[in-house]
Amino acid sequence: MAHDGDDKAGGARIQNLRVLEGRFVLERVSDVRQVVPGAGLLALVLGPDGGAAMRRDDTAEDGWVALWNGDDAHDPEATGMLSAIVAPLAANDLPVWTAASYDGDLVLVPAARFDEAIDVLRAAGHHVAV
Repeated sequence: MAHDGDDKAGGARIQNLRVLEGRFVLERVSDVRQVVPGAGLLALVLGPDGGAAMRRDDTAEDGWVALWNGDDAHDPEATGMLSAIVAPLAANDLPVWTAASYDGDLVLVPAARFDEAIDVLRAAGHHVAV
């Protein structure tokens, strides 16, 4: 059953989340010219500190799992989309790392706590495709 993000579950927007294949690592980026496009790069975020890259690495012992809510694209001005995902995870002491694109959000959770994160998101009313 598809949801467009307008349904409410406990005041939050119900979303369809898809788990992306693989495991990812987070890397500090001090010089963007050193980042190689491709090579498993999922996201590159630049900020005052230089930035960070999310890169696929299925062998990482401390890898992260990526969830994507952009298959049902939402307007960049839609409110509450990311918080509807992050708030229940935070309430359950689950760390997250996020990045946004034009149509959706990437939410990464530690692979070691993946099953717990999925349970929390489903309890919050979200649909998670594994």
